Amino acid sequence: MKLLNPLIIGNQRMKNSMVMSAMTRSRANEYGVVGDLTTLYYTQRASAGLILSEAINISVQAIGSPFTPGIFNSEQIEAWRKVTTAVHENGGIIYAQLWHTGRVGHSIDRQGILPVAPSAIAIEGAKHFTSQGPQDYEIPSALTLDEIKQIIQDYRQAALNAIEAGFDGVELHAANGYLPHQFLAESSNHRTDEYGGNIENNSRFILEIMANLIQAIGGEKVGIKISPFHPYAGMVFNDPVASFSYLIGELNKMDFAFVELMKRNPMFPAIPQYPTTDEIELFGTLVKKSLIANTAYTRESGESELEKGIASAISYGTLFLANPDLPKRFETNAELNQADRMTMFGGGEKGYIDYPSLG
Repeated sequence: MKLLNPLIIGNQRMKNSMVMSAMTRSRANEYGVVGDLTTLYYTQRASAGLILSEAINISVQAIGSPFTPGIFNSEQIEAWRKVTTAVHENGGIIYAQLWHTGRVGHSIDRQGILPVAPSAIAIEGAKHFTSQGPQDYEIPSALTLDEIKQIIQDYRQAALNAIEAGFDGVELHAANGYLPHQFLAESSNHRTDEYGGNIENNSRFILEIMANLIQAIGGEKVGIKISPFHPYAGMVFNDPVASFSYLIGELNKMDFAFVELMKRNPMFPAIPQYPTTDEIELFGTLVKKSLIANTAYTRESGESELEKGIASAISYGTLFLANPDLPKRFETNAELNQADRMTMFGGGEKGYIDYPSLG
């Protein structure tokens, strides 16, 4: 079974080709510090070939939602060190997913400060989960050039902090409607300076972040997640094929470990003008790095994807959430636990560390 085959990505030898994808669980405290439950949560899932941590805020400015973790101060770094140490002691590999939410946030959970974005354009037709319940999205503050340069340095420092905390590497979260994605998409980026106005300029923010991450910690420890067709948080492209073909082409010139390619979540409707071609076949064939395919894969569809020879590994989210021993369950074709969606975000032990393993 290809899903169970060992794999080398970057400088890491994975014991199988199954990746635990990043999943926000909102179990940090109000200061963005993770606790013992988080240590146990990741340790339980150390049989994954690679764990991608939940998205981690790179700075105070990056915060969008309550009870999400950070990696920008010493207390947060020390808390994550307990997690990485336990994962390593159980034979696991863990990367930190670096996160800036951009306009996907609310001032309620940002000490009254508006979210930031490439342009002052609010997300429409949706509400944001806050500590005071669902709220309409606010018009974000448009970033200045100096602020953009500072955020790029914040990413760099977060990568250094992640290595200090014991993570094996980092993944830039450039998908799912968050700040790097917002710079890419014409629907959220109306800038006319060096960071907007055409595909090349819209890509600059991501490419400069990646260059800084690679220089800071070494390309063998760096990955990136992209989602070309996923429309979450109002991400709409004039020509997604042109935009992502250019971005991938420029990324191919850099020396780093992997690209995680997220397909459109089936829960979200397709954008009418987008191609209907499968994203892995359309964009994955352009990627010259190790490719991790993501979104809604099962045991059977994941195996089938690997057999095509485009992707090197498959990342699983909800299945790993509900099945700490997912590789063993796939190996034995055992029955799978079903995820409790009511306990996915926030709370305590229930729906977090109480899913049973085989035996």
